[in-house]
Amino acid sequence: MTGFARSLRHWPARRWWFALGTAAATYLLIAVPTDLIDNPVFGRDVPPTWWSQPVLIATAILSGLLAATYVASPEGRPRDREGKLGAAGAFAAYFAVGCPVCNKLALLALGYSGALRWFGPVQPYLGLIAVGLLAWALIVRVRREDSCTMPGKPLGPSSEVRSVNFVEVD
Repeated sequence: MTGFARSLRHWPARRWWFALGTAAATYLLIAVPTDLIDNPVFGRDVPPTWWSQPVLIATAILSGLLAATYVASPEGRPRDREGKLGAAGAFAAYFAVGCPVCNKLALLALGYSGALRWFGPVQPYLGLIAVGLLAWALIVRVRREDSCTMPGKPLGPSSEVRSVNFVEVD
């Protein structure tokens, strides 16, 4: 079993519940405005592609797992708070599964026919990039969780550096 799978296997239940809730919220937050879930508020001029649902499902699952890595572990290890790759991945997924002519940015920049001709064909690649960014961010976060721990020496408030004083020299 790899270190990645072993780390996921040892997650507490609250992390899994948080991952499930975040995955469901991500799915809804992307699927409703892009009209992948039919609703009376939003519509599409171009029907969804065959790959939109798989990209959305992968995005939701990876976003949920990634968000769960930010939930504090029971050991009280400090967590770093960078999240640029995951945020970029979720943002890219939103544009990947949306209607190419319903995207106001693409419509303003390229016009209706340009959005269909230029932005539409790029969307599957944008979906792959989105899923790749989310997967990479998840792998990095999970691998980092156990990378700095020393056996028998848990990280806690007593082992942290309290403050660092810098002296400004003119």
